[in-house]
Amino acid sequence: MASEYVKIHLPEVLKQHLQDFERDKENSVLSYQTILEQQILAIDRELLEKLSGSYDEAGTTCLIALLSDKELTVANVGDSRGVLCDKDGNAIPLSHDHKPYQLKERKRIKRAGGFISFNGSWRVQGILAMSRSLGDYPLKNLNVIISDPDILSFDLDKLQPEFMILASDGLWDAFSNEEAVRFIKERLDEPHFGAKSIVLQSFYRGCPDNITVMVVKFRNSSRTDEQ
Repeated sequence: MASEYVKIHLPEVLKQHLQDFERDKENSVLSYQTILEQQILAIDRELLEKLSGSYDEAGTTCLIALLSDKELTVANVGDSRGVLCDKDGNAIPLSHDHKPYQLKERKRIKRAGGFISFNGSWRVQGILAMSRSLGDYPLKNLNVIISDPDILSFDLDKLQPEFMILASDGLWDAFSNEEAVRFIKERLDEPHFGAKSIVLQSFYRGCPDNITVMVVKFRNSSRTDEQ
């Protein structure tokens, strides 16, 4: 429910706000980063209102990659992850997982009066295995889970990327960043640029979690100025 709601509504809202921003960019006090943050927080408020009314405890991660000119801006909430392969084949993290065991997250949860405990993995209040999400209204009401995104920007002229991987935690439970980049690099000629193959391989490695993968292949900058 949570992921479907965000998938349907957030892209349209972002599209409208970004188009408005582009039309008056020189006079705007906003930026790509502020627009992403504002709209992610706004969709979470809408989602919480909708879910709490029906006592639906659903929640979702959120990972957005925004490409504009030669800049890539990535916003992340939760433990989905983005990784980029640069011109030298290096794995460049585009986001950082929000996990309860991280010192910053653990301190914030404790300040809010919450706790983390180990039940197969570290979990907030013994329940949720990530420290930030959209939805999850019971934990939001306790202020132990937040929806604030981390937002990073990358210079594509400097990185000269070949491709990027955007995936849920099921992939990263089975593959390191470097392994995933090597695996996809050998399969870019496949349909979906190897995304289906790496999903199946994660499943074969025993991952029982959701495995959702998108591979975005960048156009060769030597052939065209548009990526």
